[in-house]
Amino acid sequence: MTTSSWGGGGGGAVRLWCCGLLLMLLSGGGGGGGGAAAQRPPAYKTLSGKAPLVIAKGGFSGVFPDSSQNAYVFALSSTSGDTTLWCDVQLTKDGVGICLRDLLMNNCTSINQAYPAGEKAYIVNGQRSKGWFPIDYTISSLQITQAIWSRTDKFDFAYLPILPVTNVTDFAKSSSVWLNIEHDIFYRQHGLNMTKYILSISKGGSVQYISSPELGFLQSISGRVNRKTKLVFRFLDATSSDPSSNQTYGYLLSNLTFIKTVASGIMVPKEYIWPVTNNYIQPAKSIVRDAHSAGLEIYASDFANDRIIPYNYSYDPLEEYLHFVGSDNFSVDGVLSEFPLTAAAAIGCFTNLNVSSKTDHGSPLIISHNGASGDYPDCTDLAYQKAVDDGADVIDCSIQMTSDGVPVCMSSINLFDTTNVQRTSFSNRASIFKDIQRTPGIFTFNLTWAEISSSDLRPKISSPESRYYLVRNPVYQNAGNFFRLSDFLTFAKDKDLSGIMIIIKNAVFMANSLGFDVVDSVTKALSDAGYNNQTTKAKEVMIQSEDSAVLVNLKQLETKYKLVYTLPSTIGDASASSLVDVKKFADAVIVDRESIFPESQGFIMKETNLVKDLRSAGLAIYAQVFRNEFVSPPWDFFSDVTVEINSYVQSVNIDGIITDFPKTVRRYKMNSCTGLGVNMPSYMNPAEIGGLAQLLNGSQAQPPALAPMPVLNTSDVTEPPFPPAAPKNAPGGAANGSTPAPGASPSGSQAAAVMRAGILPMVTALFASLLI
Repeated sequence: MTTSSWGGGGGGAVRLWCCGLLLMLLSGGGGGGGGAAAQRPPAYKTLSGKAPLVIAKGGFSGVFPDSSQNAYVFALSSTSGDTTLWCDVQLTKDGVGICLRDLLMNNCTSINQAYPAGEKAYIVNGQRSKGWFPIDYTISSLQITQAIWSRTDKFDFAYLPILPVTNVTDFAKSSSVWLNIEHDIFYRQHGLNMTKYILSISKGGSVQYISSPELGFLQSISGRVNRKTKLVFRFLDATSSDPSSNQTYGYLLSNLTFIKTVASGIMVPKEYIWPVTNNYIQPAKSIVRDAHSAGLEIYASDFANDRIIPYNYSYDPLEEYLHFVGSDNFSVDGVLSEFPLTAAAAIGCFTNLNVSSKTDHGSPLIISHNGASGDYPDCTDLAYQKAVDDGADVIDCSIQMTSDGVPVCMSSINLFDTTNVQRTSFSNRASIFKDIQRTPGIFTFNLTWAEISSSDLRPKISSPESRYYLVRNPVYQNAGNFFRLSDFLTFAKDKDLSGIMIIIKNAVFMANSLGFDVVDSVTKALSDAGYNNQTTKAKEVMIQSEDSAVLVNLKQLETKYKLVYTLPSTIGDASASSLVDVKKFADAVIVDRESIFPESQGFIMKETNLVKDLRSAGLAIYAQVFRNEFVSPPWDFFSDVTVEINSYVQSVNIDGIITDFPKTVRRYKMNSCTGLGVNMPSYMNPAEIGGLAQLLNGSQAQPPALAPMPVLNTSDVTEPPFPPAAPKNAPGGAANGSTPAPGASPSGSQAAAVMRAGILPMVTALFASLLI
């Protein structure tokens, strides 16, 4: 098949243009600082005492096709060139060494589409394997594709030829190259000499590392390669065997003294160091210290931001790296990563945190979202304590009302969302309230506080990315206890916090239909808890609502609280008149992330004018909701929420970050690279907004243009005055605290129906669909 039929006649031009832009991405147009050496600690617990090596597996293969030119160039530009390029060496039919991550080409290229009849079967390490093999093809007419479902395939649009090893050594220049040889025995069986090829390449001195899981191959080149080249024995699964020695890797691990006679280092899967059971890490093994005692460097493999990492790391890939390079007891000598930017940042800016900022409550404020809801069920004592321990500046309480008029902290008015109510004796209280939702629910006002706090009703951890089969901390999925507002206020009072945020939702519905004056309940609770006459360590009280009538009411009461208005979602601009109106009743606003950086198919397209408009009105701006799960940030942030946080802080100077994971934001605020100015390493510069989408311009893979985003107008802000609460019986209880007879119908015109026995099967089916 011809080149043009694979990528189009303009592929070369596209390739050159892309790589030119890649060199500028994340480095501010080429003005990024030098390497990270200046801000690194003076010594690490590596064998040499130097910083651990960042090894870019196939380049920046977490974004671009593995081992493609774009991937290698981007790996260098995004890490200030302070990285080692990894190449999995395969041999073609004509003996050319190429960089390709898998012996089976159909696992990493579109070769099966080009040659549908080319599938063959060969014996590989004693096992029969079927697929497309490089020994049957020359280097021409091959195209890379991504093979990991969670990654974008948009960058497969261009003609990206498979690269000869010599091209990669040319890219590296002052950086180092690591060649990994996986199947020397297989190639010898088919008349190709990997030893001869590697020796010819290494003589030039451009290859600093050679690794292989075949000890016999390393023995064949030991003493024959350039003296500056390090040989590394690569361990695979402990139960599998090295085909050159027929010894299991588990057995070879017990004989590191022998390994030292052949190699200067070892590379092991990360689970060799931190074992994992049921996706929770176990105590670290002694392998790092054992290797160092034997005089061997040790490298850890299998790092990628978009994998399900152990729950202990709270879906934060940077946290995982720190367990390997920033441990108090040891540090590996290098990490093999498909996202080298995250690894470089972990080593260069986060192993030596600025502890003096531990109690700093400066900008951006860290505002919890239902407590540390990424680790524990929303709004529970455990979630709030975790948020405090992790360095939140402000903790939040979203107010719901019980049937006996008790304000409680709960993220949803519907107990289906936050508890196991469908498995309790309260499951027959389902009803429909069209002003809240058109599907059945069991609402907080269906139960008394005594019922909500009973041992039968348990919290349920949130899993906002469950559609991707990503769940949170399952061991604690039903742990913790709910707080009344009074409990929350007492809890927060003596904690190291700058303030609290009370969130009022559904206030008009509560007043009209249930007879609850939520605003009065909140202000009375604050007064009773002493927040109106604080003397020492005073905490700022913020009250947030999406209902302007609530905030206008509070403004009229001349409260001293900071009033925070939640803007409608995905707006891109605000009219001057709407800003004047908002300023009348609010001191700050909350905006969705996508209202600042709108996306198309996961790519950021631009920055809106919203922040500039809001700031011109003198409003503080808090963005929500930041989550660690790798599917949450747009592609531009490389499946790393720290990159996302950094971009919001540096690009738009956001005043506050609302997050499910306060620890991640606190650690960001403590990083040792803050304030480096022109010396900031490129991996800590903000991502170029819209930079990745620009690479797709003019191609079939280009994301669709954004539709015009709504503009905030006066009509969106102005609401009728907040209504007085008319005492009425509430479903399952009453506003005056009395308890109605079991089975009493909900009062108020908004109660559309109570689910009777005949409809319960439908509700049961709905319950099942809601289960994670």
